[in-house]
Amino acid sequence: MKQRWLKTAIFLTLVGLIVGILFPAVPAVAAGDVMLFTEYSGIAVTPGESINYSIKIINNSNSIQQVSLKIAEQPKGWEANLTAGGWSINQLSVRPQSEESFNLQTEVPLQVEKGNYRFLLRAASSGGRVSTLPITIEVTEQGTFKTELETDQPNMQGNADSTFNYDLTLKNRTAEEQLYALSSGAPRGWNVDFQVSAQKVTSVKVEANTAQKINVTISPPAEIEAGTYTIPVKAQAGSTSAEIELEVHITGTYKMELSTPTGRLSTDITAGKEKMIELQINNTGSSELEDIKLSHSAPVDWEVRFEPKIIESLLPGESAAVNAYIKSSDKAISGDYVVNIQAQTPEVSDSADFRITVKTSALWGWVGVLIIALVGAGIYYLFRRFGRQ
Repeated sequence: MKQRWLKTAIFLTLVGLIVGILFPAVPAVAAGDVMLFTEYSGIAVTPGESINYSIKIINNSNSIQQVSLKIAEQPKGWEANLTAGGWSINQLSVRPQSEESFNLQTEVPLQVEKGNYRFLLRAASSGGRVSTLPITIEVTEQGTFKTELETDQPNMQGNADSTFNYDLTLKNRTAEEQLYALSSGAPRGWNVDFQVSAQKVTSVKVEANTAQKINVTISPPAEIEAGTYTIPVKAQAGSTSAEIELEVHITGTYKMELSTPTGRLSTDITAGKEKMIELQINNTGSSELEDIKLSHSAPVDWEVRFEPKIIESLLPGESAAVNAYIKSSDKAISGDYVVNIQAQTPEVSDSADFRITVKTSALWGWVGVLIIALVGAGIYYLFRRFGRQ
């Protein structure tokens, strides 16, 4: 019995040796010796965006693998390319138990529907193994093939003396570079300037699927009435164009004139006496004036008061009368003096210089004559009394 088992074992050993000689051993290959991998199997993009998708080939075998690469499926109308090291590729060599990277480069079309789009990559190794990798790209908004002109702040407010500055973004969502002519539909008297990089321009060149910042400066006419005005701005390039409406709210101009009903700015006064001067305040602007206050600057010991002291409101084109009571110092000598009167609001002010001629009182004239007469009489008396001696 033992001899039979021994003969069987010897026979099997000889058969194994013969098979090993006729059929040399081949290294075992894993069921999936190459595999495609990426960390991002689904991304979200917008129309016109460029995509550079990084993908790895993993070689799990014990030998170098020549891996052929192919885009097996791609959305209709999309252009895509496989690259590595700055070259377009269709094959890579991968060392045993190692990995290599390559990129899927594509650009989302400008004219594209919102939705999900699928790519399928195929890798075939020299060992005959095949690996595939599906990639989903979500387009988050409807694509366009047009020009867009946008701003975050389309309306501003100020008075007629203000300058209004708007920051616009001009987007060229076409497949070609465009030279845009810039224009505005502002009413007569308005001034509209376009600036790019702090330089005034009338046109601007924008490459395909890029954007350009444009500054628009708007200056209204000096005498414009208060109100809201719409200024259309347009960028035109061949068959494509975009337009935006900018809104300017004018609160009006603040102007005021201080004078007298006759325009005369001079008068006379007796020293120590009070003189009333009628003032006239005119609202020559296009906005209502509120809380007009009067003040003065006068020589030392002079007094100035106003009735009324404050004008609560004065509509455009209207006038208001104010009485100014000026009292000179009783020590003032004859001559010309200047009294400055100011009218002001938080928005605007005006002033006028009044020339005041001071005259002495007639009583002092008679006093002077009497003094002279007394002095003369005294001299005469002295001559009469002592002249004979």
